[in-house]
Amino acid sequence: MPLPAALAPLRHSLFRSLWLANVTVSLGVWMQSTSAGWLMTSLSPNALMVSLVQAATVLPVFLLVLPSGALADIIDRRRMLLGTQLWMLTAATVLTLMTVAHATTAWSLLALTFAIGAGIAMNGPAWGTVMAESVPRADLVQAVALNGVGFNIARAVGPALAGFLLIFSGPEVTFGINAVSYLAVIAALLAWRRPVVSSALPPERLMGAIKSGVRFVRHTYSVQAAMARAALYFMPCAALWAMLPLVVRQQLRLDSGAFGLLLGLMGVGGVTAGLILPNLRARFRRGQIVFFASLLSCAGMLVMSVSRHWLPASFAMVIFGLGWVSAASVAQASAQIASPPWVRSRALSIYQLSFNLALVIGTFFWGWLGTQIGLSSTLLAAGVSGVVLAVGARFFDIDRTDGIAGTPIPAIVPQAETIAPVLAPELTLQRGRVMESQHYQIAAERKEAFLAVMADLREVRGRSGAVQWQLGEDISNPEHWVELWWLETWGDHLREAGRMSETDKAILTAALSFHVGTPLPPTRRFLTVTPQRSHAPAN
Repeated sequence: MPLPAALAPLRHSLFRSLWLANVTVSLGVWMQSTSAGWLMTSLSPNALMVSLVQAATVLPVFLLVLPSGALADIIDRRRMLLGTQLWMLTAATVLTLMTVAHATTAWSLLALTFAIGAGIAMNGPAWGTVMAESVPRADLVQAVALNGVGFNIARAVGPALAGFLLIFSGPEVTFGINAVSYLAVIAALLAWRRPVVSSALPPERLMGAIKSGVRFVRHTYSVQAAMARAALYFMPCAALWAMLPLVVRQQLRLDSGAFGLLLGLMGVGGVTAGLILPNLRARFRRGQIVFFASLLSCAGMLVMSVSRHWLPASFAMVIFGLGWVSAASVAQASAQIASPPWVRSRALSIYQLSFNLALVIGTFFWGWLGTQIGLSSTLLAAGVSGVVLAVGARFFDIDRTDGIAGTPIPAIVPQAETIAPVLAPELTLQRGRVMESQHYQIAAERKEAFLAVMADLREVRGRSGAVQWQLGEDISNPEHWVELWWLETWGDHLREAGRMSETDKAILTAALSFHVGTPLPPTRRFLTVTPQRSHAPAN
């Protein structure tokens, strides 16, 4: 019996085992997060300190996500994930033991929450890429959505269970459960025999890998648009996350059990969103889904701002969760779809940096504003500003693809000049910049069309590693053009062709097809040389 469309990625055994492990660890994380926020209301009961618990979780992402994305692309991801899980297991165990000994203070709670957040930051890009590896491209969007569903199943159960345990025991129990939960992911990773991918080239160096990832995103509009849409959504929505413990305690005058239940209802909304997303994607474009999801979350914050009873507050949390998972899943899937495997972890890390930076800024700002104008007024301001930002964010089109449309053109491959034997020993992978050139003869009447395609080719060169690009028109022969681009090292040149997607190759072919007359000149390559001034005495 075939699985429903919403559950289709679960038919892949690797995805299924990783997904179940992720649900388990997410359950522990939510129990820990719920207990940490509630414990802080006792250790230091003011809006800013409580909001810092959320900030301590997401701030490490801002600090570590770029190097973690680069590492995930250049080392074995399975080993990296095992290392991050062991780190989080250690930090969670220390927090448990300190709480058992009644040695936890407000600042030690923040420090250990930060340590767990550092593990999450190092884990995130590699985990997202591994999940993308475990399903075919056709299932990728729903796989991302199912990750959200699993996360929200844990969100629905974890906070409620944490709230129950907080009544009858203490936070040390939920902290301990979180520590044990990491063993589930470790077991799944140990059982996975990931195929070894070999390459004739050595792996990139860390700083070079970070730079190439940043260049890729800078030249890929689809990823930029997904980042912008995510950031403009998460910045206002950080308000409810940051202040919910105080809203429950001071505005609704409820206990920890109700706090866990409200978080669980938000999880119910998230699970519902994941199940209906396949139907929504069949009817609406990705940008439309993110827009309406943003309005749903803002509506949830507005309802919560005027709630003084658990019933409207419960409704607010359900619709907030519906919007949260819908917007987050679709925006992240857009970024992953636009990123080829060689750079996917880096692109995902930069995407995560954008929305986590928005969360950090939002958390600090709304937490501070809550101390100035009160909880209700702050949530009202966040809801209204979220609607305004959602309308403005429609300018960033996440449905646009980077490339050209039309009938496929037969591939044209420019020949490269042969390497002179005398220079072959100089071509080390880390040698200085390489300049490449391509000459074109373009009919005058096709100049404008040629320039339009070259604008796309400039982005292709940037995505493939070029640090600089120029196009020149011969002033003595207006039909003669030269394209110049520079790469940081000879190693980047050797990786250049392998970094091009099929769409990139189609753009290159379209540009080369404009050449008329003589045979297409070969691509020429030059090693940059810095001449040294001679200090020999004059005769």
